[in-house]
Amino acid sequence: MTAVAERPVSAVPARRWRFRGVAWTVVTLAAGLAVWTAVAWWYGSALVASPAETLRAGIDLAKDGSLGESVLASTRRILLGWALGVVVGGPIGILMGRVPAIRRLLDPYIEFFRFIPPIAFVTLAIVWFGIGEMSKIVLIFYTSVFIVTINTIAGVLAIEESKLRAAASLGANRWQLLHAVVLPAAIPYIVTGARLAMGNSFLTIVSAEIVAADTGIGAMIWQSRNYGRIDWIFVGIIALGLLGFVCDRLIRIGAGRLLRRYGVKV
Repeated sequence: MTAVAERPVSAVPARRWRFRGVAWTVVTLAAGLAVWTAVAWWYGSALVASPAETLRAGIDLAKDGSLGESVLASTRRILLGWALGVVVGGPIGILMGRVPAIRRLLDPYIEFFRFIPPIAFVTLAIVWFGIGEMSKIVLIFYTSVFIVTINTIAGVLAIEESKLRAAASLGANRWQLLHAVVLPAAIPYIVTGARLAMGNSFLTIVSAEIVAADTGIGAMIWQSRNYGRIDWIFVGIIALGLLGFVCDRLIRIGAGRLLRRYGVKV
């Protein structure tokens, strides 16, 4: 009798679950497109562009290069401002969480400025930094740094004092405490703050580009309004959503190293 190779017990259920996940995604997208088509048919193309009209407009904008130029311009501004916010906000949050004097010194300023929306500084940013790239990057940095800082402070303050005392009793110095106890505890909060800051960066870039930019997704949406092209506006909105989805997934993939090194789940 010929021996039959046995498949691992978990292989079939795992493939089944993956298939179900893909199937549910397809069903959800199909349902969303159906609702979108129905709404566009009900209100007419003057108010809501249908999926087909949006697809045609996206192809046209991609062919003439304006869509790619807008996406690249917005992506560059978002990534630069967001990265600066994470690089500055993380260390500041750790310092404020570990040193009470620094926390008391900086906390009033953070609590004051974080409630002022970036759109309030658009005019000042243009006056101070001009209508070039710097003004947009500074605004995105402004909207990112406070979110990362506050989340990092929360992570540092959430560390159990017993862990710090245990590490110190074993002879750990300040640097070893930071590397072995504080940083692993703060990383999940830093990653969460970075993801939230990325979302706020997209809110800010649209406002900044509408006011002071010739290129970018926000500028494209505003120019589409001037030309009465509802389909172009829908293309810009979908481009923002897709770009945000991709950026968030890249953050999660990049945090995979932290998962392996510190056991961080994202």
